[in-house]
Amino acid sequence: MLRDVLIQKGLSNREAEVAELVTKGLSNKEVANQLFVTEKTVKFHLTNIYKKMNVKSRAQLIVWCLPHLGFVEREERPAADQNQINANQAQAQSIPVGSTTVMGLPTSGINRGGFGNNNDSGY
Repeated sequence: MLRDVLIQKGLSNREAEVAELVTKGLSNKEVANQLFVTEKTVKFHLTNIYKKMNVKSRAQLIVWCLPHLGFVEREERPAADQNQINANQAQAQSIPVGSTTVMGLPTSGINRGGFGNNNDSGY
């Protein structure tokens, strides 16, 4: 699915293949190994991909590709499961952090002494 979109966008088959592997999180070296080419060849393809896709970085390429990856939508959960999720969220503890509150973080094992000392003074 993604490859078809990339080819329609003007990429060659090989460029689309490289873009797909990069979008899956592979490094240039890993892409090169998988495609049996050199890292230099992968970088060359990426330069062409960036120009054709009008993006400036690997991150922008990945963000552009995300909607076209064909993720399956999550199915609705039965009401009983949803009720359990809601109950678990209601039980989540909150920890004040500065002027904000972080929800759902465990409070056990947190060092409140600061900078690695284990005193209970809080500062």
